[in-house]
Amino acid sequence: MSRIGKAPIPLPKDVEVKLTDAVLEVVGPRGQLTHRIPSEIQISIETEQIVVKRPNDHRTTRSLHGLTRVLIANMITGVTRGFEKRLEIQGIGYRAELRGNILRLTLGFSHPVLFHVPEGIKVEVEKQTNIKVEGIDKQLVGSVAAQIRSLKPPEPYKGKGIRYADEYVKLKVGKAKA
Repeated sequence: MSRIGKAPIPLPKDVEVKLTDAVLEVVGPRGQLTHRIPSEIQISIETEQIVVKRPNDHRTTRSLHGLTRVLIANMITGVTRGFEKRLEIQGIGYRAELRGNILRLTLGFSHPVLFHVPEGIKVEVEKQTNIKVEGIDKQLVGSVAAQIRSLKPPEPYKGKGIRYADEYVKLKVGKAKA
């Protein structure tokens, strides 16, 4: 049996969970999230915990068991604490600026790069080289952070570009002088 899937999900006091027609709705202090539950998975909502069960040991059912449990746990964490990713910009003259819901990035191109922040995501620019991406949906937060990073990923010779705050970029040695 799945080690992750069989663990019950603790339910905080300030979170409401409703299951209607295979759609799980989680409402908490930070917002509301919904997720469609696969038909092979059974969910029982108790007073202080949620238990995810599977009726058989088919391969697809086994894989969906742990996945569904983790997605529900992430929804509960999102509506209570939220998620965040931090990005750092490295390079001379590289900087970020937030204007409304548009992130303006100066990344060494001939023009500034404009990134439109999607609904449900909050972006903060701390100093000019640190970006914080926050939200309640873990997948959306990670996706937006990856899109921002992909605008100018760190290059391996000088390390210039956008990187995650905890990312280590191994620098390569340049040309040897003759």
